[in-house]
Amino acid sequence: MKVKDLKQYSQSRAQLIEKALEEYLPGDDVVPEILHRSMRYSTLGGGKRLRGILALAAAEMAGGSRDTALPLAAALEMIHAFSLIHDDLPCMDDDDWRRGKPSNHKMFGEAIALLAGDALLTRAFYLLTRLALPGDVVVNIVAEVAQAVGSEGLIGGQVVDLQSEGKQVDRATLEYIHCHKTGDLIAVALRTGAMVGGAGEELLASLTAYGRELGLLFQITDDILDVEGDADKLGKPVGSDVSHGKATYPALFGMEKAKEAAQAAAANALAAVAGLGEEAWPLRELIDYILHRDR
Repeated sequence: MKVKDLKQYSQSRAQLIEKALEEYLPGDDVVPEILHRSMRYSTLGGGKRLRGILALAAAEMAGGSRDTALPLAAALEMIHAFSLIHDDLPCMDDDDWRRGKPSNHKMFGEAIALLAGDALLTRAFYLLTRLALPGDVVVNIVAEVAQAVGSEGLIGGQVVDLQSEGKQVDRATLEYIHCHKTGDLIAVALRTGAMVGGAGEELLASLTAYGRELGLLFQITDDILDVEGDADKLGKPVGSDVSHGKATYPALFGMEKAKEAAQAAAANALAAVAGLGEEAWPLRELIDYILHRDR
């Protein structure tokens, strides 16, 4: 399979996820209208849908139904949108642009943006409780996602990221930030997607290892693009990490070593799924796509 096939594969699933999000989000005419407009503004019509696509891919690999996994995929994209809204706030990264348009707080104000993020996070967990699966599986999925997003996951990574601004950090701290702030949600998308299909421990272990390495790869390339990327393609200004004194791979190791670290993460991700069959082709192709992405 080639990258062209990955593009078609991703686009078809992104369209399914977009349609599901349209259905699962309250309409912008539902009271309070401004809150629901804000939620829809940051969730619909943009983004790679990476986490949702990975959940669907893992569900199908494990023999599950794509339709059954769609609420999970939509929930993960809502959680991602929540994290981006809060990440852009003036008290966090203070970014005015996201996905080629003004950040949520620039459109709706800081208070509504904060509440829209909160509402997206809670809406996501409501969706997870509605999964058409046995009760014990639903409980396990909810627990996995909660752990990945909470103080020892995504939110914890964001805290350490904020605390590290303007400081010289060591490699362990930088990897903590990247693995938790980005990697945990990617890994749990794969794990919970596979759980929809009733995956065994061996497949779950392979997908977890792959997800962590893919998350690290994604964040390292994000760091690189903040220095070398094209603002028009990225949909946001470059140099934000530098201006905020962020802990990044280029800042800590230099660009050459950062690119070597990306190559190493890509190799580790590929090794993690080496024992899986042909049905894992999207996961393998995705590694190369992320390694060479320009947005």
